[in-house]
Amino acid sequence: MDFTLTEEQELLQETLRGFAENECPATTVREIFDGDRGREPGLWKGLVEMGVAGLTVAEKFGGAGLGLLEAALVAEELGRGAVPVPYLGHALACIAISVGGSDAQKERWLPGLASGEALGTIAFAEGNDVWELEDWRVRFENGAVSGTKQSVPAGASADLYVVGTAGGDLVIVDAQAETIQIESLPTVDRGRPLATLRFDGAPAERLESGDPNGLRDAGLVLLAADAFGAADRLIQMSAEYANTRQQFGQVIGQFQGMKHQIADMAVDVIPSRGLWWYAAHAWDRQIEGASRAAALAKSHITDRAQQAARDAVECHGGIGFTWECDVQIWFKRVMFDRLFLGTPEQHRERLATTGGW
Repeated sequence: MDFTLTEEQELLQETLRGFAENECPATTVREIFDGDRGREPGLWKGLVEMGVAGLTVAEKFGGAGLGLLEAALVAEELGRGAVPVPYLGHALACIAISVGGSDAQKERWLPGLASGEALGTIAFAEGNDVWELEDWRVRFENGAVSGTKQSVPAGASADLYVVGTAGGDLVIVDAQAETIQIESLPTVDRGRPLATLRFDGAPAERLESGDPNGLRDAGLVLLAADAFGAADRLIQMSAEYANTRQQFGQVIGQFQGMKHQIADMAVDVIPSRGLWWYAAHAWDRQIEGASRAAALAKSHITDRAQQAARDAVECHGGIGFTWECDVQIWFKRVMFDRLFLGTPEQHRERLATTGGW
């Protein structure tokens, strides 16, 4: 059995990597971090023109009809480039409606999502880092949603929300509803803004066969892939810096301690690519244990990525702690990936519980 990527999948990543390098260098990310958000729509438009917005949407609705693995390959490159676009929430909204929507819901929403005319996102989190569906308190009654959701990606700019409600239902809410209050939140990763949504009887449609656990697992895979890409970039940055920075008349990359540290970073991170590759494959093929594979990939890779970020700061020495050093961009990217949809500790606890430990 061949476990390598196909030529088409490799081309997808190469194209995205070129886009990130040419259209979104670190200087552009910095401008957005500093409050100049004028470049974000152009970056997202460029990805939409490449077909990224509708990657998992069926061809009859204007999408590419691909799977979670391809969506995760995109996430890896966006993480590697720290590209500040609303991909995560949009991809999950597309998956939610594609998998669980009725024919009418698909016909209404998917063409706009695939073309980029509409931006979708998910609303899962509630107070005190509540991500699990068993703890959701937002109510869906008589065709309306009431309650508060927190940490909604691109919540202030989305056109529709896929909202998790008490009892495990997923519902679609049009962002234009007058009974929604939106409050932007300060975030660590300024390239991926979050918002708090307060629903006061907002009209909603229940997804016909929505699966919140499956949607969460898809999100875990995308976050793992994004964190992997960011960690890989941090290793590359550290190696490049070590081969140019000089101390005592020679580049620091010649010092044995520095060699070992960067080698340890690579050994920690690079082999973990197989975790999210398999988790995405298992989700696409509905293999038994796919949920556990997603939780394992997210918890392990985001942990290793955070350690790689810390090591990258050390490799860059005193400047590594400063705003002027680009390491902080990817460090914050990794922090977002580690916390969103639950911490590694939360997912390891779930793994232990479902495994009967």
